[in-house]
Amino acid sequence: MRDIRLRSLFCRTTEENGKSNGVAHSWSKRESFEQAPMYVAVLTYLGFGIVTLFGYFRDFLRAVGLEKCHLAQERDEQKDFVPLYQDFENFYTRNLYMRVRDNWNRPICSLPGPEFDLMERVSDDYNWTFRLTGRTIHNVINMGSYNYLGFAENNEKFLQPVANATKEYGIGVCSTRQEMGNLDIHQELEELVASFLGAESAMTFGMGFATNSMNIPALVSRGCLILSDELNHTSLILGARLSGATIRVFKHNNMQSLEKLLKEAIMGGQPRTHRPWRKILIVVEGIYSMEGSIVRLPEIVALKKKYKAYLYLDEAHSIGAVGATGRGVTQLFGLDPSDVDVLMGTFTKSFGAAGGYIAGKKELVDYLRAHSHSAAYATAMSPPVARQIIRAMKCIMGLDGLTVGIQRVRQLAENTRYFRRRLQELGFIIYGSQDSPVVPLLLYMPGKVGAFSRAMLERKIGVVVVGFPATPITEARARFCVSSAHTRDMLDKVLCSLDELGDYLGLKFSRRKCTQFELDS
Repeated sequence: MRDIRLRSLFCRTTEENGKSNGVAHSWSKRESFEQAPMYVAVLTYLGFGIVTLFGYFRDFLRAVGLEKCHLAQERDEQKDFVPLYQDFENFYTRNLYMRVRDNWNRPICSLPGPEFDLMERVSDDYNWTFRLTGRTIHNVINMGSYNYLGFAENNEKFLQPVANATKEYGIGVCSTRQEMGNLDIHQELEELVASFLGAESAMTFGMGFATNSMNIPALVSRGCLILSDELNHTSLILGARLSGATIRVFKHNNMQSLEKLLKEAIMGGQPRTHRPWRKILIVVEGIYSMEGSIVRLPEIVALKKKYKAYLYLDEAHSIGAVGATGRGVTQLFGLDPSDVDVLMGTFTKSFGAAGGYIAGKKELVDYLRAHSHSAAYATAMSPPVARQIIRAMKCIMGLDGLTVGIQRVRQLAENTRYFRRRLQELGFIIYGSQDSPVVPLLLYMPGKVGAFSRAMLERKIGVVVVGFPATPITEARARFCVSSAHTRDMLDKVLCSLDELGDYLGLKFSRRKCTQFELDS
């Protein structure tokens, strides 16, 4: 488990890695991972220690019958069974998470656009159960959705093609692509995706998570090596584990760590036999959704070519969201998409839809059509969803004859830089790249996580707060997601509320001043 001191080491390593060439050195200046003061780490551990002690005390009270236990109880005949879950996970859930459970799973009752409506709920038993009051909280500013380009919208003119597809094809396909579910709209979508990415061919899937977890096992197996960034998404980790390949983890965006593993893999080969690895696959993301950092793609591509490895790039959060015309991190760095062997992405974020894709050489895609579990066993993508993706992608590409799409891409970049710059000026510690629409704002202390989320909702601002075990124990945070649909007035209202709460809750931990380079950017 990382802690704040390791974060400081990571910052120094990032700067050292950046000295290898001018592009990387310039890029290292565009990312921020500031270390918090030492007292913040001490108070954070102290806070967790106190709530843990009270948790054990409350467990004692439950055991002797002085406090009601709301959890399901095991039957007497199951007392000797091995538990299905780890004891600490259960302890953490009932004694720590339950105290702040009201900050998650809030019921939304409207379109997840720049603003949404929220169903008010209350708890009479300290968050064990909730009841709806019947009241709706209207026009809450949405700072948590991945609606980067605003295509999750309710525009009758724009959505007419989706309505027509629903009338023509219906909602469900009720078959796999390999059987009776291969529709012309799917082929149209795949040709458009390949054209959008600048790849030879592409294949689409009905679920973004399964695009990773079901296709990685089709590409590598026993005798292969996967080199995975330590902050990769769960879908990538699951796919790597299901493949049966050997997995080795390198430090996040650390090129020395990656190159060291590549050298060892080439020189040492497989364990015991020392035979050469059948394949070496480097697995990274475009934008890391918990850190807001962007992959150092030019250096990884250089290492991939140097050591004859393959590269798998997950662009779930970066496709559509970065690059001059929304083509993702390859365009952001000015690289040829063919430098990446497997281009993966999802339609759940920038395109306001569902599903995912894999693109690359035609031989790769044809192989996956025959060997991917997601292609052979999963139901084909719903036709209205496919039409929504086509609509959004054509809009970005300008194939609809309008400039709305490119305007949204530019507006997202403008909103992102403005929001990040203002947060730094206000004195908050934020993580990630200046170009990343994912903006983690560090809260650190467990007591401030719930207080922050509740106070923001009182001001009609919906935020996502994240803590342990989704983040390191000392790095609880609020994760803002900027959208092109956010107006400047919306962002200013959020920033004004953050400024007020930052002073009230004591969240302005930053000790650095913005450089002129950052202000100009």
